[in-house]
Amino acid sequence: MTNAQMSDLASALLLLAAGLVLGLAGRARFDWRWLIVAVLLVALNNVLLSRGYGLLPDWAGGERNWIGKVLALAGTLVVASLPMFGWRRVGLTLAQRPGSLRSALPVASLYCLFFLALALAFPSDAPTREEVAFQLSLPGLEEEPFYRGILLLALDQAFRGRVRLLGVDWGWGAVLSCFAFGLAHALGYSQGALSLDPLTMALTALPSFIAVWLRYRTGSLLLPVLLHNFGNAIGLLV
Repeated sequence: MTNAQMSDLASALLLLAAGLVLGLAGRARFDWRWLIVAVLLVALNNVLLSRGYGLLPDWAGGERNWIGKVLALAGTLVVASLPMFGWRRVGLTLAQRPGSLRSALPVASLYCLFFLALALAFPSDAPTREEVAFQLSLPGLEEEPFYRGILLLALDQAFRGRVRLLGVDWGWGAVLSCFAFGLAHALGYSQGALSLDPLTMALTALPSFIAVWLRYRTGSLLLPVLLHNFGNAIGLLV
Protein backbone atom coordinates (compact mmCIF):
# COMPACT_ATOMS: atom_id res chain seq x y z
CA MET A 1 0.00 0.00 0.00
CA THR A 2 1.13 3.55 -0.68
CA ASN A 3 1.64 6.16 2.04
CA ALA A 4 -1.59 7.90 1.02
CA GLN A 5 -3.56 4.65 1.22
CA MET A 6 -2.13 3.83 4.64
CA SER A 7 -2.95 7.30 5.93
CA ASP A 8 -6.51 7.13 4.57
CA LEU A 9 -7.01 3.66 6.00
CA ALA A 10 -5.78 4.82 9.39
CA SER A 11 -8.16 7.80 9.34
CA ALA A 12 -11.13 5.58 8.54
CA LEU A 13 -10.19 3.06 11.24
CA LEU A 14 -9.70 5.80 13.84
CA LEU A 15 -13.15 7.19 13.02
CA LEU A 16 -14.63 3.69 13.30
CA ALA A 17 -12.85 3.01 16.59
CA ALA A 18 -13.88 6.33 18.13
CA GLY A 19 -17.44 5.82 16.95
CA LEU A 20 -17.65 2.31 18.40
CA VAL A 21 -16.32 3.45 21.76
CA LEU A 22 -18.88 6.26 21.95
CA GLY A 23 -21.64 4.06 20.61
CA LEU A 24 -21.07 1.24 23.06
CA ALA A 25 -21.10 3.78 25.89
CA GLY A 26 -24.61 4.83 24.90
CA ARG A 27 -26.10 1.84 23.10
CA ALA A 28 -29.73 2.93 23.47
CA ARG A 29 -29.21 5.84 21.07
CA PHE A 30 -26.60 4.29 18.79
CA ASP A 31 -27.17 2.84 15.32
CA TRP A 32 -23.99 1.03 14.24
CA ARG A 33 -25.22 0.73 10.64
CA TRP A 34 -25.04 4.48 10.13
CA LEU A 35 -21.53 4.53 11.60
CA ILE A 36 -20.49 1.99 8.97
CA VAL A 37 -22.10 4.21 6.32
CA ALA A 38 -20.06 7.17 7.62
CA VAL A 39 -16.79 5.21 7.48
CA LEU A 40 -17.59 4.03 3.94
CA LEU A 41 -18.31 7.63 2.94
CA VAL A 42 -14.87 8.67 4.20
CA ALA A 43 -13.28 5.82 2.22
CA LEU A 44 -15.20 6.78 -0.95
CA ASN A 45 -14.25 10.43 -0.55
CA ASN A 46 -10.58 9.51 -0.20
CA VAL A 47 -10.65 7.34 -3.33
CA LEU A 48 -12.26 10.10 -5.38
CA LEU A 49 -9.96 12.82 -4.02
CA SER A 50 -6.93 10.77 -4.99
CA ARG A 51 -8.34 10.01 -8.45
CA GLY A 52 -8.49 6.36 -7.51
CA TYR A 53 -5.00 6.66 -5.98
CA GLY A 54 -3.61 7.74 -9.31
CA LEU A 55 -5.49 5.35 -11.58
CA LEU A 56 -7.22 8.28 -13.29
CA PRO A 57 -5.02 10.84 -15.06
CA ASP A 58 -4.79 14.45 -13.95
CA TRP A 59 -6.43 16.00 -17.00
CA ALA A 60 -6.33 19.51 -15.55
CA GLY A 61 -2.62 19.59 -14.76
CA GLY A 62 -1.31 22.40 -12.61
CA GLU A 63 -0.15 22.37 -9.02
CA ARG A 64 -3.49 21.75 -7.31
CA ASN A 65 -5.79 18.74 -7.23
CA TRP A 66 -8.59 20.13 -9.40
CA ILE A 67 -9.72 16.80 -10.82
CA GLY A 68 -9.72 15.00 -7.47
CA LYS A 69 -11.76 17.76 -5.86
CA VAL A 70 -14.29 17.79 -8.69
CA LEU A 71 -14.64 14.00 -8.54
CA ALA A 72 -15.11 14.10 -4.75
CA LEU A 73 -17.72 16.85 -5.06
CA ALA A 74 -19.56 14.87 -7.72
CA GLY A 75 -19.54 11.81 -5.45
CA THR A 76 -20.94 13.86 -2.56
CA LEU A 77 -23.74 15.23 -4.75
CA VAL A 78 -24.66 11.72 -5.90
CA VAL A 79 -24.82 10.50 -2.30
CA ALA A 80 -26.82 13.58 -1.29
CA SER A 81 -29.34 12.72 -4.00
CA LEU A 82 -30.12 9.32 -2.45
CA PRO A 83 -33.49 9.08 -0.62
CA MET A 84 -31.78 8.23 2.69
CA PHE A 85 -29.97 11.59 2.52
CA GLY A 86 -31.61 14.33 0.43
CA TRP A 87 -30.15 17.69 -0.56
CA ARG A 88 -32.13 19.77 1.92
CA ARG A 89 -31.41 17.36 4.77
CA VAL A 90 -27.67 17.69 4.21
CA GLY A 91 -27.84 21.49 3.87
CA LEU A 92 -27.56 21.81 0.09
CA THR A 93 -29.97 24.71 -0.06
CA LEU A 94 -29.61 28.47 -0.30
CA ALA A 95 -32.58 28.99 2.01
CA GLN A 96 -31.68 30.05 5.54
CA ARG A 97 -33.86 29.23 8.55
CA PRO A 98 -36.05 32.24 9.41
CA GLY A 99 -34.27 34.49 11.88
CA SER A 100 -31.06 32.46 11.88
CA LEU A 101 -28.89 35.09 10.19
CA ARG A 102 -29.38 37.43 13.14
CA SER A 103 -27.11 35.20 15.22
CA ALA A 104 -25.15 33.56 12.40
CA LEU A 105 -23.73 36.70 10.78
CA PRO A 106 -21.95 37.98 13.93
CA VAL A 107 -20.36 34.54 14.36
CA ALA A 108 -19.34 34.54 10.70
CA SER A 109 -17.80 38.00 11.14
CA LEU A 110 -15.72 36.83 14.11
CA TYR A 111 -14.57 33.84 12.06
CA CYS A 112 -13.43 36.15 9.27
CA LEU A 113 -11.64 38.46 11.70
CA PHE A 114 -9.82 35.51 13.25
CA PHE A 115 -8.45 34.31 9.91
CA LEU A 116 -7.66 37.86 8.83
CA ALA A 117 -5.61 38.29 12.00
CA LEU A 118 -3.78 35.03 11.27
CA ALA A 119 -3.08 36.19 7.72
CA LEU A 120 -1.67 39.50 8.93
CA ALA A 121 0.40 37.86 11.65
CA PHE A 122 1.83 35.19 9.35
CA PRO A 123 2.09 36.65 5.83
CA SER A 124 2.62 34.23 2.97
CA ASP A 125 4.71 34.46 -0.16
CA ALA A 126 3.17 35.85 -3.32
CA PRO A 127 0.73 33.19 -4.57
CA THR A 128 0.18 32.03 -8.11
CA ARG A 129 -3.10 32.78 -9.89
CA GLU A 130 -3.91 29.09 -9.82
CA GLU A 131 -3.47 28.95 -6.05
CA VAL A 132 -5.79 31.92 -5.49
CA ALA A 133 -8.42 30.53 -7.87
CA PHE A 134 -8.27 27.11 -6.23
CA GLN A 135 -8.51 28.36 -2.65
CA LEU A 136 -11.42 30.66 -3.53
CA SER A 137 -13.43 27.80 -4.98
CA LEU A 138 -12.99 24.07 -4.53
CA PRO A 139 -11.88 23.52 -0.92
CA GLY A 140 -15.11 24.91 0.50
CA LEU A 141 -17.28 23.64 -2.33
CA GLU A 142 -16.01 20.08 -1.88
CA GLU A 143 -15.24 19.75 1.81
CA GLU A 144 -18.26 21.46 3.37
CA PRO A 145 -20.93 19.40 1.55
CA PHE A 146 -18.99 16.29 2.54
CA TYR A 147 -17.95 16.94 6.16
CA ARG A 148 -20.78 19.26 7.23
CA GLY A 149 -23.27 17.68 4.83
CA ILE A 150 -23.48 13.95 4.12
CA LEU A 151 -20.92 12.81 6.71
CA LEU A 152 -22.48 14.91 9.48
CA LEU A 153 -25.94 13.58 8.61
CA ALA A 154 -24.74 9.97 8.67
CA LEU A 155 -23.02 10.44 12.02
CA ASP A 156 -26.02 12.28 13.46
CA GLN A 157 -28.15 9.29 12.47
CA ALA A 158 -25.66 6.97 14.16
CA PHE A 159 -25.69 8.98 17.41
CA ARG A 160 -29.19 10.17 18.33
CA GLY A 161 -28.43 11.72 21.74
CA ARG A 162 -28.52 15.52 21.79
CA VAL A 163 -27.49 18.36 24.10
CA ARG A 164 -28.85 21.88 23.58
CA LEU A 165 -26.01 24.41 23.53
CA LEU A 166 -25.68 27.85 21.93
CA GLY A 167 -29.08 27.56 20.32
CA VAL A 168 -28.53 24.26 18.48
CA ASP A 169 -28.73 20.55 19.33
CA TRP A 170 -25.30 18.91 19.45
CA GLY A 171 -24.51 15.21 19.31
CA TRP A 172 -21.47 12.99 19.00
CA GLY A 173 -21.94 13.19 15.24
CA ALA A 174 -20.77 16.81 15.29
CA VAL A 175 -17.68 15.91 17.31
CA LEU A 176 -16.78 12.95 15.11
CA SER A 177 -17.26 14.88 11.87
CA CYS A 178 -14.85 17.55 13.13
CA PHE A 179 -12.47 14.80 14.28
CA ALA A 180 -12.55 13.24 10.81
CA PHE A 181 -11.99 16.65 9.21
CA GLY A 182 -8.94 17.25 11.38
CA LEU A 183 -7.51 13.81 10.64
CA ALA A 184 -7.90 14.37 6.90
CA HIS A 185 -5.56 17.36 7.15
CA ALA A 186 -3.21 16.41 10.00
CA LEU A 187 -2.66 12.66 9.79
CA GLY A 188 0.14 11.33 7.60
CA TYR A 189 2.07 8.15 6.99
CA SER A 190 5.68 7.82 5.90
CA GLN A 191 8.64 5.56 6.54
CA GLY A 192 6.41 2.95 8.15
CA ALA A 193 4.90 5.21 10.81
CA LEU A 194 1.88 7.43 11.32
CA SER A 195 2.34 11.08 12.25
CA LEU A 196 -0.10 13.70 13.49
CA ASP A 197 0.56 17.44 13.24
CA PRO A 198 -1.06 18.94 16.39
CA LEU A 199 -1.12 22.51 15.02
CA THR A 200 -2.79 21.46 11.78
CA MET A 201 -5.25 19.35 13.75
CA ALA A 202 -6.15 22.33 15.93
CA LEU A 203 -6.44 24.80 13.04
CA THR A 204 -8.77 22.48 11.13
CA ALA A 205 -10.77 20.51 13.70
CA LEU A 206 -11.52 23.38 16.10
CA PRO A 207 -12.76 25.99 13.58
CA SER A 208 -14.88 23.28 11.97
CA PHE A 209 -17.11 23.36 15.07
CA ILE A 210 -18.07 26.87 13.98
CA ALA A 211 -18.99 25.53 10.55
CA VAL A 212 -21.08 22.80 12.19
CA TRP A 213 -22.85 25.39 14.36
CA LEU A 214 -23.62 27.50 11.30
CA ARG A 215 -24.90 24.45 9.44
CA TYR A 216 -27.19 23.53 12.34
CA ARG A 217 -28.32 27.10 12.98
CA THR A 218 -29.10 28.13 9.41
CA GLY A 219 -30.01 24.75 7.95
CA SER A 220 -27.74 25.54 5.01
CA LEU A 221 -24.15 25.01 3.91
CA LEU A 222 -23.97 28.42 2.25
CA LEU A 223 -22.16 30.26 5.05
CA PRO A 224 -19.80 27.34 5.85
CA VAL A 225 -18.74 27.17 2.19
CA LEU A 226 -18.15 30.92 1.94
CA LEU A 227 -16.24 31.08 5.23
CA HIS A 228 -14.16 28.02 4.41
CA ASN A 229 -12.93 29.58 1.18
CA PHE A 230 -12.40 32.93 2.90
CA GLY A 231 -10.25 31.29 5.57
CA ASN A 232 -8.21 29.47 2.92
CA ALA A 233 -7.73 32.45 0.62
CA ILE A 234 -7.40 35.51 2.85
CA GLY A 235 -3.75 34.74 3.63
CA LEU A 236 -3.02 34.83 -0.10
CA LEU A 237 -4.76 38.16 -0.68
CA VAL A 238 -3.48 40.46 2.10
